[in-house]
Amino acid sequence: MTAQHPAPRPAQPPGGNKILVVLLVPLFMSLMSVSVVNVALPAIEGGLNASSADLQWVLAGYALSFGVVLVAAGRAGDLWGRKPIFIAGILLFTVGSLASGLSVDPLMLNLSRVVTGLGSGLLNPQIIGIIQNVFHGRARGRAYGLFGTVVGLGVAIGPTLGGVILGALGPEWGWRTTFLINVPFGVLSAVLAAAWLRPPARIRSEEARRSLGALDPTGAVLLAAAVVCLMVPFIMPGTWLLLAAAAVLLTAWWLWEQRMKRRFPATGRAPMVDPALFRIPSFSYSTVATAFLLGAMPGLWAVQAIVTQQGLGYSALAAGMTSLPTALAVMVLSPWIGSHVHRRGPLFVVAGAVLALGAVGLGMVAFHQIALGAWPFWTLALCLFPFGPAQALLMTSSQVLTMHEVPPRAAGAAGGVSQTAQRVLTATGLAAVTGAFYASLAASGTGAAQGGADATAADAAAVAVSYGEAADTALLVVMGLLAVTLAAGVLDYIRRYRGGTLVLED
Repeated sequence: MTAQHPAPRPAQPPGGNKILVVLLVPLFMSLMSVSVVNVALPAIEGGLNASSADLQWVLAGYALSFGVVLVAAGRAGDLWGRKPIFIAGILLFTVGSLASGLSVDPLMLNLSRVVTGLGSGLLNPQIIGIIQNVFHGRARGRAYGLFGTVVGLGVAIGPTLGGVILGALGPEWGWRTTFLINVPFGVLSAVLAAAWLRPPARIRSEEARRSLGALDPTGAVLLAAAVVCLMVPFIMPGTWLLLAAAAVLLTAWWLWEQRMKRRFPATGRAPMVDPALFRIPSFSYSTVATAFLLGAMPGLWAVQAIVTQQGLGYSALAAGMTSLPTALAVMVLSPWIGSHVHRRGPLFVVAGAVLALGAVGLGMVAFHQIALGAWPFWTLALCLFPFGPAQALLMTSSQVLTMHEVPPRAAGAAGGVSQTAQRVLTATGLAAVTGAFYASLAASGTGAAQGGADATAADAAAVAVSYGEAADTALLVVMGLLAVTLAAGVLDYIRRYRGGTLVLED
């Protein structure tokens, strides 16, 4: 009898390009909404007479609600189908964006941002789950390459786009348009998702029951509360006792998930997150690498924007344009890296981390020299440019490696866990980097002073030097975060090299 071999999977699934469009447009919108608001905050303050606390929650409300629902949303997609939850997330995100753009007071804006964040939290894990389910081999690497492109563009192009919109439309309609621009794209994405996404055939099983109990509501509530207690202290300084509560809640969640796993044969109810997931080395190492990278990136660009505008006296558009070359590098390189990640992915992570550390080191030199007047401002973009290729190497490769050994049935929950770690580290890293920056600035005696046209030449020069020194202090924290990314990449590379598994098999 002739042995029967499974037919090889196609390099690209039918309709693969349409699927990627449907998935990546909402991804871009959700990530751009994190960074585009930064340059609009002064206009929001004036337009709605918002306080500093109100402005803080414009950013924090989105980040918190985004991070809180990720794991539960991913698990729900695993159980009940990713397409309906993905579309629901897009629609919720769109409604929140519309309400944000039409807000009449700070309270309405902040509540709308919470709704927008919930929509992002629902749709993002489904993207990873669908890619993991639909694409295979080199096609999956290409898909994650485009995923990395969109992540990089969403984070880096936001400030530039925000600056262009505000410059073109003025403060009042400018800040509103940074939200309203999501509405037509959201509606179109929902329509195309309904038309182009085809849910895979589902095998009925005890685990796939559609009851709320199958979602593990106790585990979902414990983890959500732990994430809130982890993120709030870094958003609202002075609430550090919540970190102790977070430790207790995380411990309780872990013990509960283990109990659910042990009782699964008797109850038929699986844990929201299988504890065995963390025993997959590729998942654990790559989740750490990506999370600490995303802990470093926002702080780097936030410091760059602050120094450019307040220390050196340049415009918001100039601050945004400084990050544009790195975004273009991510866009150009990520697809190529994605197509080669199955052969060189572990090496790409290590190389990307080394390159990122080098770029930040060059950035420190540039801040110092520009503040002294020794270098022109454009050299900052030149020195930070290698962060673009580094980000392309790291984001694309780490995403493939994170999900490489995760079974498709758990892809949504795994993606939710990975992205939750990213959201927590983003909040933590941003607080640590900006905290170091402002502490150094306060120690210099500069405080809130700014350079620019209203200051004398001597005062402006002194302010620039103080801001440059504070930037160097903050970038040391960025380098510390990136060092963890490098360590995780090196450990995974050594593990794979010793095991002879550097080339990934699908």
